[in-house]
Amino acid sequence: MSKPVVVLRPEPGQTATLVAAFQRGIRARGMPLCVVSPVPWDAPAQPFDGVLVGSANALRHAGDELEKITHLPVLAVGEVTARLALDAGMEVEETGSGGLQSVLDGLTPIKRHLLRLAGETHLELVPPPHVTIDTVITYRTDYRPLTTAQADFLAGGAIILLHSGEMAAHFADQCDANNLDRMAFNLVAMAPRIAGRAGDGWGSLTIAGDTSDAALLAAAQALCEKQG
Repeated sequence: MSKPVVVLRPEPGQTATLVAAFQRGIRARGMPLCVVSPVPWDAPAQPFDGVLVGSANALRHAGDELEKITHLPVLAVGEVTARLALDAGMEVEETGSGGLQSVLDGLTPIKRHLLRLAGETHLELVPPPHVTIDTVITYRTDYRPLTTAQADFLAGGAIILLHSGEMAAHFADQCDANNLDRMAFNLVAMAPRIAGRAGDGWGSLTIAGDTSDAALLAAAQALCEKQG
């Protein structure tokens, strides 16, 4: 019998992943270990050539200030973020598949001044020489410790889905804090950078074929079939 599949991400992604998992026949369990909330911000009163968005949460929690920049083209980290930008009435110029840095690296060499919407904790980017970036914070993520009941459930091991590097590091810390054996867990990470934040000592660590929920779930399904 395969280990349970556990989804750690916050809402609304939590429910979306669980629904997609059940559609594949994966009986996943939700265990959100963080909550995302908006941070008040003001759209800068200066011209920009585009909006750089590395997380769907940056748009979900942007609030009314987003209306002031909907005329700007969006450079989105992935499909979900691009779809939210379109829903907000924005034009999507670029949709990445390998992280925000790769989106920047792939831009045509013309001068651009971009506004980045980000969370309080975010990756540092290295813009090309022709690109300048101003960053505003639109959301924050607060991480929760494992409850006693959650730690007891995980003691038998699980297949853990990792959607972010911050969650990978947090889960590793919580395993150590609760004396959970890392070897009991099979981690499935959405990208190499995320896998790297989890550290070493796991039963296995698989990287999905691309940075999509579908690829993450396909990798988890393969593990379930192998174990089952």
